[in-house]
Parts: sequence; structure tokens; C-alpha cells
Amino acid sequence: MRPFIERALAKAARMNTDQLRSLLRDLAEENGTLEAALDSMLDGIVVLDRNHQPGIWNKSAERMLGLHPVDALERPFWLAVRDREFGDFIKNVLRGEERLVDREFELDAPGDRTLLVAASATPLVSRRRIVGTLIHLEDITDKRRREAQLRRAESLASLTTLAAGVAHEIKNPLGSISIHIQLLQRAMKKDGACMDADFPEKVDRHLGVVTEEIERLNRIVVDFLFAVRPMEMELRDTDPAALLREVAEFISPEAEQAGIEIDLGIPDSAPAVPLDRRYMKQAILNLAKNAMAAMRSGGRLGFSLRATDEAVKIAISDTGTGIEPEVVARIFEPYFTTKETGTGLGLTITFKIVREHRGEITVDSVPGRGSVFTISIPVPQKEKRFLPSPETREA
Repeated sequence: MRPFIERALAKAARMNTDQLRSLLRDLAEENGTLEAALDSMLDGIVVLDRNHQPGIWNKSAERMLGLHPVDALERPFWLAVRDREFGDFIKNVLRGEERLVDREFELDAPGDRTLLVAASATPLVSRRRIVGTLIHLEDITDKRRREAQLRRAESLASLTTLAAGVAHEIKNPLGSISIHIQLLQRAMKKDGACMDADFPEKVDRHLGVVTEEIERLNRIVVDFLFAVRPMEMELRDTDPAALLREVAEFISPEAEQAGIEIDLGIPDSAPAVPLDRRYMKQAILNLAKNAMAAMRSGGRLGFSLRATDEAVKIAISDTGTGIEPEVVARIFEPYFTTKETGTGLGLTITFKIVREHRGEITVDSVPGRGSVFTISIPVPQKEKRFLPSPETREA
């Protein structure tokens, strides 16, 4: 409330009729301005009292939830909304005194339409006391549609790059196969009915190369298909600390043979996050094998995990050759590799797996000193108490 109105109210007992009318006009104008501001917002706002009954809401909230004054007043908020599934969820949140942050819902709308809405519930504080709950609603239907269009455009661009890369990769083994088949044909014509004693050796050598190149082609095609096909993720709440220890244990014999020491900085447990164990294990394993390849003369391979309220961060570090800055900038690009062997899709696939988990992957590297790859997986913002218990309120 504005200071001049507070001062006027303090003097209300000494005001005459005209002064009181003037004060009421000022209050009405103030209230009208606030209502206009709320109704002009694109986001929905609902203010609940301590009994969870809606007292104030704007036009956007009315549109999203189907609120109407006749139905909404004097009964709990969850009974006043159009979508029953949303109402039941909000009832559990409010009754359980839980915190809700940007939880996405599909809400039924008139005309057989569906709205995608991000909802938050936070305490409403006045004069350092919790007097109710503030519900914030954001219609993200168009936002998610634009994001999907952008992803499709990015996928098309990536597919074009992948197609060019796979065409280039296939040319080399096909050329090698062609050359050795020609050499084999010449040897057969020259040696006739295998009269030459070294003819079997020649055949075996040429066919061996052909077999290797066919296997190489198969790896290229398999990796290509993995990179372009949508992943069918089976996300389940998983302890990432246990998964990381599992990968470290799996790779330890190979590391020991290469003279590489494994350092573990993994807590006994970590907040459970939705993971596809198969894919995430593959992503971590890809990073670990790359780290070992960078330490040809031995070194230290580190597995560490750090958890915050927002994310679980998994770090794979090495004391290898490091990566030049210009390489770091392109390291996740399809078919970009500094190795003599490999398809150049390993880190691209790792990047895709992490993104499918709504995570991020970053690289910190110093040439000659080593590299650290960090996977950050968001922790679902689940229920947290935010309202005092009834006993606390009464106190």
C-alpha cells in the first residue's frame, strides 16, 4: 500500500465526508491499477489464503485453469480448477506443505485443446508472516513447440553433417576392398590353378584385409545409426554414485594393465536421478576409455561425483596429453577426431546421451597436463516443506 494511503487511513477517524470519499476514490484507483497490472500479465497468478481458498487471480490464470468467481470463491483451490488431475496434484502439494517449482503439466482446455503449463507454488509472506500461497503459472505451449522445431532443425543440420562424414568414412574402406579384390584377381589369373606355392598365402593376405575393412564398414554404419536414431530412454531413479563405481570397477583391469592408477572421489550415495543405466554407463565408459588413450605412458584416471540441490556432477579426469583449445571447440562434432583409428562418433554419441538426460557436458583441458570431462545431470525439484505446520502457525 502506498505511504500516503497508510497515512490517510491513520487519520480516517478525523476525516469529514468529502475527505473519506476522496480516500475511497484513491483506494479504488489503486486497486484498479493493481487489477489492470495483474490482468495484463501473460503469466497466471493465483493468491490463496491460509485455508487454500483463492482470493485473487488474474485473467491468464482464469484462462488456463477455468476459474470463475461463482465457483472459485469460498472453497479450496483444487476444487475450483477445470483439470481434475492437476487439482488432485495441487491438493497433495498444499496439504503436504510442499514446495513446487516449475513443474510441467498438460492441462485440458476448451475446444479439445491441451495447454502445457509450468506451475510453481511458493509461500505468500506479509510482514514477515506466511499468510497464504502464491501460485504462478506459465503457459509454455508455444515455447516447447518452438524448442521442438529448433531441435528438428538442429537434427537436420546434424544429419547433413553425419551423412557427409559417413560418406567420407565409407570411401576409404571401400577403396581398400576394391584394391585388394583386384590384387586377388590378378594373382588368380597369374597363378592359374594355384601352381605357385605362395598363392594360398597371397589369397589369405588379401582376404584378411577385405575382412578387416568390412568390419570397419560395419562399425561405421552401426555408429552412424546409433547417432541418428532417436533413443528409447528408460529413465529410472538411480544412485549415480553406485553407477560410477560400477564403471570404475569394470575398467580397472584394463587400467592396471596400462599402468594407470584409478582415483575414486565418490560418496557412499548420492541423490537419485532419472537415468537410463545402459546409456549413461556407455557415456561414462566412452569418456574413461578416451582418458586412458590419452595416457600412453600411464597416469591417473579420476572418477569423482559431487551433488548439489540442483544437479549431480560426474567428472572423469586424466593426467594425459591434454587437448588444444581449437580442438576442444570441435570435440563433440560428428566425425571430428584426432585419433588414427575410430569413427569419430564416440564423443558425439556421449554428448547425445547426456542431452537425452536433459544434462550438460563440459570440457576443461590444459595441453600437457590433462583433461576433465564433467557431466551435469539435473536433480528433480521434488517436494520440500515450505509452509509451517498448523502448530507453528497458531504460535
